[in-house]
Amino acid sequence: MNCIIIDDDKVSGLLIEKYIQKIDYLTIVGSFDNAIDAARFFANEEIIDLIILDIEMPGMSGVEFLETLDNLPQIIVVSAKEKYAFQVIQHDVTDYLLKPVAFPRFFKAVSKAYTKYKEESKKTGSEGIFVKSSSSSFIRLFYDDVLYIEAMENYVIIETFSQRHTIHYTMKALIQKLPSNKFIRVHRSFIVNKDKIERIDDNMIIFSTIEKRKSVPISKTYKDDFMNKINIVNK
Repeated sequence: MNCIIIDDDKVSGLLIEKYIQKIDYLTIVGSFDNAIDAARFFANEEIIDLIILDIEMPGMSGVEFLETLDNLPQIIVVSAKEKYAFQVIQHDVTDYLLKPVAFPRFFKAVSKAYTKYKEESKKTGSEGIFVKSSSSSFIRLFYDDVLYIEAMENYVIIETFSQRHTIHYTMKALIQKLPSNKFIRVHRSFIVNKDKIERIDDNMIIFSTIEKRKSVPISKTYKDDFMNKINIVNK
């Protein structure tokens, strides 16, 4: 699960970072001491599965952060005070932790989040998306048929083994509809289905299509996250 921390308390933030590093299914993709910078990051980042959120912060409070954003991922609130619990419960937060947070309590909260995450992944794992094939018709693409997705300005190309589909859509909007346990961003312009990778040659991912093998680049920005999400056995 990709997660971000939003907490102006440096001691608390560093403690949560250490906790996250102990849990193999969590990856920190950002840490912020204010909600304004976090909101900007959230608006541009495609996949955030979990936010660890403080409430009392300058400029924008955690509650205001929740109220200004749509399509929020799971939220675990970490606060020094109990009084905000009623305000945040309406946002369907996963858990509410009081500072200082002990590791067993934090682990219990993220375990609850991970269970929800896996349940949602199961619901979407065998499904697909409908893409427009003409002015009045749509065809269904199963997730398991998609090899990779390429961004082309205001369009995206969805590559399968036998076909490619070009649709008027953005990469950011599309990735929100894909199961994050299967699809991984590897480049500003590419998302890959990790289950369909044939091999990895240096910084290129190779897929087989009906025509020929096709390659997708891995950028430095996304490489570490990508390598952490695939099963690698070192000889």
